[in-house]
Amino acid sequence: MKTSADPVRDYLSAVERETSGLAADRRQELLADLAEHIEVTRAEQPGAAIGEILAELGDPRTIAATALAEAGSGVAGVPARADLGAPARRGKVHPLVPLLMLSLSLPFTMVFSIGPDAAFDPGSVFGFLFRVTGMVLLCTSVHWTAVQKTTGVLLSVIVPTTVIVTWNLISGHQAAEIPALLANLGSLALIAGTAVWLWRVRRA
Repeated sequence: MKTSADPVRDYLSAVERETSGLAADRRQELLADLAEHIEVTRAEQPGAAIGEILAELGDPRTIAATALAEAGSGVAGVPARADLGAPARRGKVHPLVPLLMLSLSLPFTMVFSIGPDAAFDPGSVFGFLFRVTGMVLLCTSVHWTAVQKTTGVLLSVIVPTTVIVTWNLISGHQAAEIPALLANLGSLALIAGTAVWLWRVRRA
C-alpha cells in the first residue's frame, strides 16, 4: 500500500470530502480549526507522531457526522473533534490571561515609568514583558482563529507600540504632559477595545 507523504493533508482532505454536505463557510472553518489544533499540538508535543495526533482527533467520518448533525440542529458554531480531544490543553491558560496582560501592559508602563534617563525603568521593562507574554499566549491559544489572533496582535501590540515609538522619536521624550497623556489614553482605549472584542469572539 502506498504511504502518503503528507498525512495531515490527506486527513483534512478526507474530512472535507465527508463534510461536502456542510455550507462552504462552515466546512472551511471546521478545516481551519482542525489544522490549527494539529499545528498547536505538534508544537506542544514535538515528540508525538503525527499518526497519534490524527488518531486523537478521531475518524474523519465521525467528525463529519457530528458536524452535519449539529449543523442540521441549528447549533451555532462549527463543531470539531479537536475540542473534545484537548480539554487539558484548553485549561492550561484561561483566555482572560493574555487579554489582561495586553491591557495592563500600557497602564503598568505609565504608572511605574521613571523616565528615559533612568538606569533601570521598571515601568518600561515590565510593561514590555507583559506585552510580549500576552502576545505569545494569545497567538498560542486555541480560543481564537488565526485571523482573530492576527487582528488582536495588530491592534493591541503593533499599532499602539508604533504610535508610542513614533511619538517619542518626534518629541524626543520632551512632549508636553497633556498631549502625551492623550496619546497614551488613546492607545489604551484601542488596546482595551481590542481585548473586549477578543473576549466576545472567543471560542469556549
